[in-house]
Amino acid sequence: MRKDELDILSRIAKAVAAQFGNNCEVVVHDLTGGDPDSSIVYIENGHVTKRALGASPSLVVLEAMKEHGRDIPDHLNYLTKTQDGRILRSSTVYIKGDSGKPEAIFSINYDMTDILMAQSIIDGMAQSGNKDAAERIPTNVNELLDDLLEQSVKVVGKPVAIMNKEDKVKAIAFLNDAGALLITKSGDKIANYFGISKYTLYSYLDNGKEG
Repeated sequence: MRKDELDILSRIAKAVAAQFGNNCEVVVHDLTGGDPDSSIVYIENGHVTKRALGASPSLVVLEAMKEHGRDIPDHLNYLTKTQDGRILRSSTVYIKGDSGKPEAIFSINYDMTDILMAQSIIDGMAQSGNKDAAERIPTNVNELLDDLLEQSVKVVGKPVAIMNKEDKVKAIAFLNDAGALLITKSGDKIANYFGISKYTLYSYLDNGKEG
């Protein structure tokens, strides 16, 4: 990518990030360097996806490029999710050269997690008297564990990504009381779900019993 092109895209990225605040990550990828695993040449608010200069595009972008090649269309206003469970609203613009082949990517990732959590609280208050909500009937123990994990998040009232230690202790205590730990190899899945080690999981279990 030419220096003048990078300068223009960087200035636009900085303006967009300033306009929408710390929850808005804006990224410029250079696809002309020959290394798709190290394409980020400019980034604002990289804490949103925990990326920095030299990181690679998201899997969504890489798969789209592989599928469409040089005819890839811009992908606007779609939802993505980080590894720690944050929900993002994203847009990806492909900057193409004279040959029509993408030479750069301009991406915007806006963290919607706090907004969605607030909406969930409002919806929960509005529907607190509704007893007619249908519940899924699990067909195997894996689905049962998935349902219990979702219920544990509802018990705490916030996504895993922004749970503190006390929140996770509360969620894990719920899972223990519900019998989730009796499911074979559930400890590994629960620990991974909450982003903790199995040692920490059992430590939290002890904390929950003490509480």
